[in-house]
Amino acid sequence: MARNRVLIPEARDGLSRFKAEVARELGVPFSDYNGDLTSRECGSVGGEMVKRMVQEYESRLK
Repeated sequence: MARNRVLIPEARDGLSRFKAEVARELGVPFSDYNGDLTSRECGSVGGEMVKRMVQEYESRLK
């Protein structure tokens, strides 16, 4: 059962581009198949994505 569904399907491409951008900046070699990456590498990309999204949201509140 897939648990990583996108709540807004139109956002799928944007999220993919954002993930690729963050991975590239962190030096993590993301591709179509990421089974050879460590949990740390994948987690660092996801964590950085969340960090940036929270920063963007907080900047809009001010």
